[in-house]
Amino acid sequence: MKLRTIENRIYEIRGENVMLDFDLAEIYGVETRVLKQAVRRNRERFPEDFMFQLTKVEWNDVITNCDNLPKNVKFSPSRPFAFTEQGVAMLSGVLKSKTAVEVNISIMRAFVMIRKFALSHKDLSKKLSELEQKYDTQFTDVYDALKYLIQKNENEKEQSSRRRIGYK
Repeated sequence: MKLRTIENRIYEIRGENVMLDFDLAEIYGVETRVLKQAVRRNRERFPEDFMFQLTKVEWNDVITNCDNLPKNVKFSPSRPFAFTEQGVAMLSGVLKSKTAVEVNISIMRAFVMIRKFALSHKDLSKKLSELEQKYDTQFTDVYDALKYLIQKNENEKEQSSRRRIGYK
């Protein structure tokens, strides 16, 4: 399975990177109900920080924000389970198939890539804010000039929208 395909199925819910049960079932090649059944039979392996069920509000937000959800999932009466990285790792032990182990390795790699990207993004944001603070005082004249030009442009727009009086 391609990492890009898996990355597109990782969502951020409750501040956690998670995968939803129907996506995992498709990737593992099992029915969603079979996956949920295996999880329910082994509930002690899935504490809240490994897996949780989405609330109605969270599920509606996912439906609203994600265009790539299958139609049969959108209108399902049951809310999906969301699995964190640790929960996905636990799933391979519960499903016990060669496919599950192979797919699980790909999923772990995708989570690691996302974590690396997030860390590099934080470093980049920190450096950018440091640069802004360092050079902010030097560019106050430039900021003032830009503000003046923007205000001047807005005033000209207001004047040009008025109805002209006199000879046309």
